[in-house]
Amino acid sequence: MAVKIRLQRHGSKKRPYYFIVVADARSPRDGKFIQKLGTYNPLTVPATIQVESEKVLEWLTKGAQPTDTVRRILSFKGVLYLKHLLRGVKLGLFDNAAAIEKFQKWHGEHETKIKKTKEDVLMKRRAPKAKPEAPKATEATGEAEA
Repeated sequence: MAVKIRLQRHGSKKRPYYFIVVADARSPRDGKFIQKLGTYNPLTVPATIQVESEKVLEWLTKGAQPTDTVRRILSFKGVLYLKHLLRGVKLGLFDNAAAIEKFQKWHGEHETKIKKTKEDVLMKRRAPKAKPEAPKATEATGEAEA
């Protein structure tokens, strides 16, 4: 049985909200699934993503294949990087403490980038928009200047 980690759509028309689920590849998009792993809301800026990393890692090691969109989401959350580091531990390239330290360093840098993005979005929303100026009329002719 081919198992996929994919998105399951919920929400009303033009207001999508997704569950990240493990499902048989043959089942329909919004149909039967094996396990729910998290949620994804693309309407917020930046998108709200909640993922249970341990469960996702377990399914990835079992051979579940993520879809392209889920792969990007897991990469954004660092799950695929953690899987990569844990494989290095398994191969004996470095120990578990070094892998966790590398992941914590990456995670800290990633969180600061996300926080900066949120602040930039809030600043753009709060800034007053400049109003376009109307063309000035000359007193003598009453026509607009070019």
